[in-house]
Amino acid sequence: MDIRIEKTQCPKEKPDSSSLGFGKIFTDHMFMMDFSREEGWHDARIVPFGRLSLHPASTVLHYGSEIFEGLKAYRRADGKVQLFRPIENIRRMNNSAERLCLPQIPEEDAFKILTTFVRTEQDWTPSAPGTSLYLRPFMFGNDETLGVHAVHNATFVIIASPVGSYYKEGINPVKIMIEDADVRAVRGGTGYAKCGGNYAASNRAGERAEKKGYSQVLWLDGVERKYIEEVGAMNVMFKINGEIVTPALTGSILPGITRKSCIEVLRKSGYTVTERLLSVDELDAAMKNGTLEEAWGCGTAAVVSPIGELCYKDVKYTINEGKIGEVTQKLYDTLTGIQWGRIEDTFGWTCLID
Repeated sequence: MDIRIEKTQCPKEKPDSSSLGFGKIFTDHMFMMDFSREEGWHDARIVPFGRLSLHPASTVLHYGSEIFEGLKAYRRADGKVQLFRPIENIRRMNNSAERLCLPQIPEEDAFKILTTFVRTEQDWTPSAPGTSLYLRPFMFGNDETLGVHAVHNATFVIIASPVGSYYKEGINPVKIMIEDADVRAVRGGTGYAKCGGNYAASNRAGERAEKKGYSQVLWLDGVERKYIEEVGAMNVMFKINGEIVTPALTGSILPGITRKSCIEVLRKSGYTVTERLLSVDELDAAMKNGTLEEAWGCGTAAVVSPIGELCYKDVKYTINEGKIGEVTQKLYDTLTGIQWGRIEDTFGWTCLID
């Protein structure tokens, strides 16, 4: 695959690392590529960052034909930049594309696109502790017709943003509210796909939680409203009476790459990790009798985020005295150590940008 590179004539000033926030500042360039049924993927290009032009009848605007991914590039102590498990993101994006009838991108081509783009923008990768270059690949259908059908034309884009912590609390424990009214997804739906509709549908509950002082909601399943699924932007794990429990991937939960990495790190470290159905009643009982020892969310944006308080039916429970737990801290230190190159990557997860 040939990738045309058009460099900007007006490079931006790099921001101060202390003012990054999350997803507010964007780099000089973006990647774009077009798809049509007749030509397949074509016109791969890196161009100056700018606005997109869409026909008012574009499929994405009316029927939500859109998917996205999130991953990061990290600045190591030696100054080099590396990615963390990028092939996993590429595979998940292709799975999402299949679910929404969007075109898939061959893994080899997607990997070349991603690494070429990061190489072009690598000077934007910050070096301050806890910072990284967040990468947002996304794809949308842009057929210029109001008919409902599988997508015939699409656009693939990658943008990048230097970021700090996702949560203002950083690695400090966050407060989460268990949502028992709205649902995020159902089996057979798009829960396992990373598509915008899943997140738009979660906003109402998220707003309610925020007004009550909570960072996000913890979702229950969409059928029985009984089983724990995931937090708004993260998968979730619990340490209950010494056992690590995380909801099984039943089709309505996003198969998180950080989740997968946590499981592999924990099992290699000798912990028992069980992927199963976990009812809210079982979790409620564990909160009441004190056997819920730790709880944390895990995802690309926050990496690992300890949960210090859970609220269920307006009853608040403090977890581990509102402090980060031993297992949570170990996971955070191990994953971030590998991501930033501070400790040896014995798993073969990182990809150096040369």
